[in-house]
Amino acid sequence: MVVDILKNLYYRPMQPIAEIANTLSRSIPSVTKQLNGLLTKDIIVEKGYAASTGGRKAIQYMLNEDLPHIVISISIDQFYTSIASTNLRAEVLCAENNIPIDLKDPKASNLIIDGLAHFLSTHQINTQLIIGIGISMPGFVNSETGLNESYNEYSPLYNIREQIEFKFNIPATIDNDSRCVARAEKKFGAAQASQHSLVINLNWGVGLGILINDDIFKGTSGFAGEFSHIPLSDTLTLCSCGKRGCLEVEASISAAIRNIQNDIKKGEYSIYEKLEGEHNNKIEALIEAVKIGDQVAINNTGKIGYLLGKGISTLIHILNPHKIIISGRGAEIGQILTPHIQVAINEYSIPKIAKETMLSISNLHKCAQQLGTTALVIEKYIARIIN
Repeated sequence: MVVDILKNLYYRPMQPIAEIANTLSRSIPSVTKQLNGLLTKDIIVEKGYAASTGGRKAIQYMLNEDLPHIVISISIDQFYTSIASTNLRAEVLCAENNIPIDLKDPKASNLIIDGLAHFLSTHQINTQLIIGIGISMPGFVNSETGLNESYNEYSPLYNIREQIEFKFNIPATIDNDSRCVARAEKKFGAAQASQHSLVINLNWGVGLGILINDDIFKGTSGFAGEFSHIPLSDTLTLCSCGKRGCLEVEASISAAIRNIQNDIKKGEYSIYEKLEGEHNNKIEALIEAVKIGDQVAINNTGKIGYLLGKGISTLIHILNPHKIIISGRGAEIGQILTPHIQVAINEYSIPKIAKETMLSISNLHKCAQQLGTTALVIEKYIARIIN
């Protein structure tokens, strides 16, 4: 129960005993006993009073803000890696974003490890205070074995978690990037009040995290959620998975950027061409172009929104979720995506099934993966703050 209390206070600081007991479905006396033990060790502290409900105000508890422990998160996508150090209030202490590492590069694992070593050294982080390292990346990541089965056993990325753990002598954990994004939405974002939600991670590809009964559904082999490889595309463009017709080839940010570049080659003017040279990450160039009002960028963003809505219609029919949440980097241009997604949902979904499903755009944006990756460590290693 102690670990559950610690996790609960990480995600929801400032709670009275009755609220903690209710959340954990435990008796107030048993929770009180554990809290007293944590108070004695200065792991938690009393922090003010809850609002009165008619009787005496209840004391609230939270994790001790003076605890020096930190979490390291490594958020990896197809072309860039971001590393962050976070305290026990989920606040980023320091970060290095958009480190250019192409996962197709044979040296990708070495670059990730070297990047982490440089990060720890540059920011003078005391590794004794790190309770764990969280890693999130695309692919068939088996969180139980710690392996990324998108790679063969001879690839260094197959067991990147093990390599990092060995190199730095710090416990590490790994999961798929989209499941981490879904975890962030459940704990901090738009899925907090919903038991059944589908979280679309719109980035270079299109990922999916499935939340059923407040838990992440992984499927029999742990790979549920490969939404991007539903064969809904009308083109014969080859997907990264080796198949043709996957949704990802038309409904991802990669697809939008590719289409913008093709339009520019055909002679259309777009501010994206200039912004692409100014930004390290092409996604940032696209987002800025859309926000400026560039018509080529807006039109091509709308196209991926429509195709995304077509895929979402399939999900609605199969899972009938309470919420569909667009998260990840793509959520930053949600105001353009939303109407196109909704048009496709209206066109392809049975109204009786779709009418109870809410479409929501995340406010976590690019922070979602980092928050979810950090939460991975909290879920597995928070008990280390007691030792």
